[in-house]
Amino acid sequence: MQRLIARLDIKNGIVIKGIHLEGQRRIGDPIELAQKYYAQAVDEILLMDSVASLYGRSNLFHMISEACKTVFVPITMGGGIRSIEDVERALAAGADKVAVNTALVNAPSLAERIASVYGSQCLVASIEAKRKGEVWEAYISNGREPTGRDVIEWARELELRGAGELLVTSVDQEGTQRGFDIELCAAVEAAVRIPVVASGGAGKLQHLQQLDERTELQGVAIASLLHYDKATVAELKAALPSTYDRQGAVK
Repeated sequence: MQRLIARLDIKNGIVIKGIHLEGQRRIGDPIELAQKYYAQAVDEILLMDSVASLYGRSNLFHMISEACKTVFVPITMGGGIRSIEDVERALAAGADKVAVNTALVNAPSLAERIASVYGSQCLVASIEAKRKGEVWEAYISNGREPTGRDVIEWARELELRGAGELLVTSVDQEGTQRGFDIELCAAVEAAVRIPVVASGGAGKLQHLQQLDERTELQGVAIASLLHYDKATVAELKAALPSTYDRQGAVK
């Protein structure tokens, strides 16, 4: 595992944390939390507008601009990215990448346009996955609406269309702190060649270790462990000795 990412889900200007992508527990100010995790040496920060698809717009552009004044690690902006113009605005605000889910489901060719204009490294295709029997179905609108798409097939299509990496969130595990859906992560990883980042379920350090032992994912997005002060970034890195040295640098 090569990247430890702090995930901040934002609603009305406040970082929130729920269960199964639902809920309203207020955590704190996004800029202050981004600064805190940056000071702890997190590798990247992911800012997600949790209600952007619901309201058809994102409120994060100004927030990204403010964060970039004091936070100097790669920042990914997600939620409400619906067009090339939105991508341009996000990058102009200081984001390094954009995470897109709903808009890609509604118009898959958008992935090709983003990759063509800004490069595949700019596009993080976000997949919200719910288990359906022995497989997983992709959801949109912050885990609210089923798409009828098989997650593994959709992951392959997104790679072919130019996505540079995949952010795979297990809606079933998200916020539960019961551990990752490792089977889901391994299945997506086996289906594509681009980097895969897992999100949803970490509640203790052992969960990261289990994921690291059973997959070769590029990264993991962490929320509850950091937001509830269950672990510092240094402690998370120490739990992954195959990736980080004693100083917290990638080996």
